[in-house]
Amino acid sequence: MPDTLLSQHTGASAGFNPQQALVDFITGTPYDQLPPALVERCKRHILDTLGAGLAGAGSQVAQEMTRLLAAENAAPQAAVWGAALLTSARNAAMLNGVAAHALELDDTGGCDHSGAVVIPALLAILPLCPQPVSGKAVILATVIGYDIARRVLEACGGYSAHNGAGWHSTATCGVFGAAAAAASLLELNAAQTSSALGIAGSFSGGLWGFIHDGSQSKKLHAGRAAEGGILAALSARQGITGPGALFDDRWGGFLATFAADGATPAALTQGLARVWKLERCSIKPYASCRGTHAAIDAAGLLLDRLNVGHQEIDKIEVRLCPFLNDMCGNANLHTLAAAQMSLPYAVAARLVFGHAGLDAYGEPQRRDPRLLAMMARIELRVDPALSADGEPEITLQTRDGDRLTLRVEIALGNPANPLSDRQLRDKFLSLAAKALPATQAQTLWARGMNLEHEPDAGALASLLIPSHDFI
Repeated sequence: MPDTLLSQHTGASAGFNPQQALVDFITGTPYDQLPPALVERCKRHILDTLGAGLAGAGSQVAQEMTRLLAAENAAPQAAVWGAALLTSARNAAMLNGVAAHALELDDTGGCDHSGAVVIPALLAILPLCPQPVSGKAVILATVIGYDIARRVLEACGGYSAHNGAGWHSTATCGVFGAAAAAASLLELNAAQTSSALGIAGSFSGGLWGFIHDGSQSKKLHAGRAAEGGILAALSARQGITGPGALFDDRWGGFLATFAADGATPAALTQGLARVWKLERCSIKPYASCRGTHAAIDAAGLLLDRLNVGHQEIDKIEVRLCPFLNDMCGNANLHTLAAAQMSLPYAVAARLVFGHAGLDAYGEPQRRDPRLLAMMARIELRVDPALSADGEPEITLQTRDGDRLTLRVEIALGNPANPLSDRQLRDKFLSLAAKALPATQAQTLWARGMNLEHEPDAGALASLLIPSHDFI
């Protein structure tokens, strides 16, 4: 974004249109403006999302959606990750978004789950781009998509406010990130890009109703936002117009509708092209809601400090805020989706199984008598004085009466406590190997880590389809 444009968009003023500021950012930011550290971080998030999506491609919800959408009479253009199947760009974005979010292994801290929205959208749009797309263009589009999606969420008052109102921000705000990323790759002009954002607002939606019964609709939200973003960008390219002042405070505007009581529209442009929102995103080490991760870390550290086995733990107390209790305080284990949103399960799994990875969430593990007995020892104490954005406090008490308390403020995977390159590579290869031959997964990793040197990202995307010998 040129400095002359940036200087115009540092705060609200009479006649100021934040949507136009976002358009200027999307259409006017060159790759060379991205800090090298941001490029490196971006590649990690791309590969992390691909690993999550390849593993999630075999999940029940992803398979059911594949059967549903593959039956449509659509021109095959884009790859369904981990499958020998080509489908329409919209369907591919939907299916790959569902797969990336299906196992709760995708990144967080953006819209919230920006990777599972933005990356399926931009890879699905590659076949529709006017010319081969370079790896640099993919990195730039990813950064832009993460940025726009997060800025919309912050303009809605932030994660706890927007999600606390019942909206699932991955869906409601993610669609803007997908539209922005698609607009970048399609090289839409300013008017078209503005329409894409305006149209995306009409495709926004997604509710937290799934939390009460462990249903699977949450997994569809990332895919629906990715598909909606592509449709918004393609519609704009076709000449369909969208509102040009969607974020203005007026009836029918996005913020006036979705965040009437807590909107902070200045967040849309504050620090634009200086503060990169991807830099705040976390990569998950555990197969559960991010809200459980600090508790998992604390439980493991306390067990080590007490120097006992899980059999010696007599009682676990969890002090947490009302928002986290509403989101993750359940003990419903009858579905994978429910267990992954359960903080008591996550803590018990770490104590009993020694980890909270994907293998800790299988059906046999959810029925394990040791796990169920440990969960019965967990007491949740809701403290209204705690910040809605704060981490829970964990106390372990042994049968001998020893007692320790810990709150982990920065969970593993947070940008301030990141996974090492080795940990990320191991995570990626273990997940990708569920859908690809090991050598193909290794090649995908190596080329992804050198994405900025790829002249045609379509060649990299082709590695997401398993070789014939593996099928």
